[in-house]
Amino acid sequence: MKLNELKPAPGSTRRKRRVGRGIGSGNGKTAGRGHKGRGSRSGGNTPPGYEGGQMPLIRRVPKRGFRRLQANEAARERFAEVNIGRLGGFAAGETIDPAVLADRGLAPAGKKIKVLGAGELKARLVVKAHAFSAGAREKIAAAGGSAELIEG
Repeated sequence: MKLNELKPAPGSTRRKRRVGRGIGSGNGKTAGRGHKGRGSRSGGNTPPGYEGGQMPLIRRVPKRGFRRLQANEAARERFAEVNIGRLGGFAAGETIDPAVLADRGLAPAGKKIKVLGAGELKARLVVKAHAFSAGAREKIAAAGGSAELIEG
């Protein structure tokens, strides 16, 4: 296949409409724009949601619910989440931190880690993460391990 052999799929393109080329063409005189008004003029078209001067639907309907500001959304802390059940492959007494999780492919490297409580933990582990759910803390403590927060 070469660049000069590329063609659009059959039926995907249509011929360009030639307007303003006489009455025999079917699109002569006003060129399909009708008579007078905004749509007939050059540069004249209505913006999306415009209803001819009537109060637009988007302004007629009351706004409800919470709309999160984009600035607040950008400032929100993002965590990579790891469930307790995924830590079952580690040996008892082992220390688990974000670097170890990244090496094992359980979490992306360089992201803050939050440990969640889904699943079971049998081995006694020292887990270091940026955040823990209440359930995760309980399950780590119940297995005889410790949950240590990483600051910053």
